[in-house]
Parts: sequence; C-alpha cells; structure tokens
Amino acid sequence: MRAVPSILGFGAIAIDDIVYVDQPLSAGKGKVLQSTRAFGGNVATALAAVARLGGSAGFIGWLGSADDDAALCDLVASGVETAFAPRHPDARPVRSRITVGSDGDRFIAYDDDAMLGTAPDFPDEILGRATVLIVDSYAIRSLDAVARARDLGLAILGDVEWSAGPASDRLMALCDHLILPLAFAQTATGCRVPAEMLDALWSPSRSAVVLTDGGRGVYYRGREDTALWHLPPHRVAIVDSTGAGDCFHGAYAHALTRGSDTAGRVAFAAAAAALSITGRGGREALPTDSQVTELLASASAPSAVELKYARLGTGT
Repeated sequence: MRAVPSILGFGAIAIDDIVYVDQPLSAGKGKVLQSTRAFGGNVATALAAVARLGGSAGFIGWLGSADDDAALCDLVASGVETAFAPRHPDARPVRSRITVGSDGDRFIAYDDDAMLGTAPDFPDEILGRATVLIVDSYAIRSLDAVARARDLGLAILGDVEWSAGPASDRLMALCDHLILPLAFAQTATGCRVPAEMLDALWSPSRSAVVLTDGGRGVYYRGREDTALWHLPPHRVAIVDSTGAGDCFHGAYAHALTRGSDTAGRVAFAAAAAALSITGRGGREALPTDSQVTELLASASAPSAVELKYARLGTGT
C-alpha cells in the first residue's frame, strides 16, 4: 500500500470561471479585464496549499472514474495524492462563476449539484494512518466518516461556511479545530462581539476555535490558553482574495502536523493566506514554506493582542 499522507481531506472540488473587472463590486458594473478558468474548491485548494508548503496531502472525496478525469489530474499536478479517493462515473466538480472586483473582493455563484463527501465504507485502515482530516460544509453527507476519523484520533479541521441545520451542528461538534469565517460565526451564534462568538463556539472537546475576518485579521482561542486573541492582518497588495480562506486552512493543518501551538498555527496560516491574495486565482499564488517564513520574520509582521469584548468594527 502507498504511504497515506498525514493530511487527508474530502469536500468540494470546483472548476471556477473567473472574470476580473475594472471596478469594485459595489459599483454594480464594470469592464472585463481578463477571463480565466481554474480549479478551486475549499478542501481541494487547502490540500494544494499543504503540498505547496511541502506537506503531505491526500484527497479522499469522490472523483470521476476515468483516468483522465480533469479534477483528478489537477490534484495530481498540484502534488495531492489521489490513490485512496473513491471513484464513480457520475462524480463531477462543483461549477463556479466568480467575479473579482478591482479591490480584490469577489462574488461566487456556484452549482453544487454534485457527488460530495466520501464513500460510506471508506476504510478505517487508511483514515487511521493520517494525522489531520480537513472537511468543509459538505461533510454533512459523510458524518459517519468524520466521526470515525475523530474516534481514530485524527485532528478534525472544519472549514464550515453555511448551516443545513442539525447535521451541520453535529459536524461542528466533531471538529476539534473549528475555523469559521466570522460572518458565519455571527449567524451561527447570534453574537455580535468576536470574543462572545469564540466563547459560544468553545467546548471542552475543542483544541482551537479560529474566526477569520479578511482585512480585519483573525480571532482565536486555543486549549492551552484561556485568553482570547486577535491577530491583525498583514499589509499586502490585494489582487484576488479567491481561495485565501482555503489556503489558511491548509497552512493551519500543515503547521499542526509540525507541532506548532495555536498561536504559531494561526500566525503561519495568516501569513500564508496573505501571500495567496497577492496573485490572481485561488491557487496561482499559493506560497512556499520559505515565503511564509520570510513574511513572518519581516519587521511589519503583526503580533497578536489580547481580545477585549468590543463591538465589530470598533477594533479590539
């Protein structure tokens, strides 16, 4: 049997048709500057980020049965192991149309009528050889596999962006490393204050809760520290924010396998995500480990500050 990668994942693979326009999205319309097609998807991009950083990543979600399946070939080209992924002739990627404004912000329209999750009988023998499992919101279709991975001792890293009710609640309960966009955390908890969101999402079974907030930075709490923290953003030239959150998840998982504490994982992931938005597309600017290390060592790298109970938009 081939060696099982230390970081496995299943979830969305997407083919993105991306249009860049010369105005911010708030303008309502703009001239097309460039159009391109690229591969994306939360977990697929996160795993590609792991591979780019020098880590060991494997996709174990559904892939098409043909050897020249486009999604499979893209993952292989990105350095992601696919040998353990279940295959099905009806499997296909999510299709997305993305408009990127002149300020790097984007709007994503997607068709997710696709086979997502993983095979219900995915073997424990493979799961048990890994260290981390990355899942996204679509893992509600394979909750048993997530639960088995958790029982086998894997760290479950959850990239959850929307709720489908009780199934999503169970998914989030299974994630000991819960990394959410702050906007979704606000909806899920009903809280307005980042510190209160962190408290509401915390449980004794968590290792970390992390809330990403784009240009406002990251809020987090780790098991080893009862304090709540805010890491301000890196100041970089924003070209395209597509895939930044996915890069964050992959870099966080990579740092986790290297034994970093919560602060170290968040700092590494935030730096990787910052670098990823300096180029176009979700994967073209995925950074290397040396690039992330260099940014973290720069004089302008932000430091985490203890989070106070302040309202959103008023600072920390």
